Amino acid sequence: MTEPATGTPEPATARTTVELPRMPSAGALYRRALVGALPGTGGRRASQPPAVRLSVADMPVDLDHLADYDRVCGFRLADRLPATYPHVMGFPLALRLMTAPEFPVPLTGVVHVANRITVHRPIRTDETLDFAAYAENLRPHDRGRQLDVVLVGSVGGVEVWRGVSTYLSRERRGGGDRRDRGERPAAPAASASWRVTPRVGTDYARVSGDHNPIHTSRLGARLFGFPRPIAHGMWSKARCLAALANRLPDAFTVEVAFKLPVPLPGTVAFSATPADAGWEFALHDARSARPHLAGSVG
Repeated sequence: MTEPATGTPEPATARTTVELPRMPSAGALYRRALVGALPGTGGRRASQPPAVRLSVADMPVDLDHLADYDRVCGFRLADRLPATYPHVMGFPLALRLMTAPEFPVPLTGVVHVANRITVHRPIRTDETLDFAAYAENLRPHDRGRQLDVVLVGSVGGVEVWRGVSTYLSRERRGGGDRRDRGERPAAPAASASWRVTPRVGTDYARVSGDHNPIHTSRLGARLFGFPRPIAHGMWSKARCLAALANRLPDAFTVEVAFKLPVPLPGTVAFSATPADAGWEFALHDARSARPHLAGSVG
């Protein structure tokens, strides 16, 4: 089966589809990743993303879980899924792909640097979704290598949702970090400010299945070079979309670039301005104006 390219144009890749009987357990996959990070256990990494497409069929929406997710991210309860919720539903499938021995970069230490979601139509809470995940477009970066992990949600054989997460595997030091250290433009006027407590890290880990210790543990954060835990990037994106919820069309694409991490605790300032095709929005540190996220909806 041949999949179309979704990121930077590249030749189509023939992938073998592997159908899983159920959604994998995210907790077990994280334990596998941590064990694989121990010295002498990682083995040799492949030079390209695996030519495989993982799929799981007939995933219903857990309404209690959805309500919990809405509370953590600031969405109102509705009969439509928030644009970011299918990412959470299908995240264990992407995690299974990224923790496979043949995956070209180790999960521990990768940084989620960008995310693009396309909603083709509203997804009702009473619909069941089929998910598929694959990786593509491994490419060099001045701090290492980047690649895209694609997650697709379908209903009745028709794609209704697509998410592309770009991850950076940091393999080189110096150079790339310094591009943002010059004078930054002034932050746009904030329309809201949010206090982000350490509980955001643990609560979002619980509803998303993303238990990376950099978000939930001071010790875990320090092991990866952060003085204290940091918020999940996808929580930041979801929180921004919740603030725009009444102004979004039925079909749209929302792209974000994750800039500097949001430390926990902290206070962030949200801003949004109309653009020709929709909205541009951003998240900054409320005191220093250091950028955390820049995004657009169109």
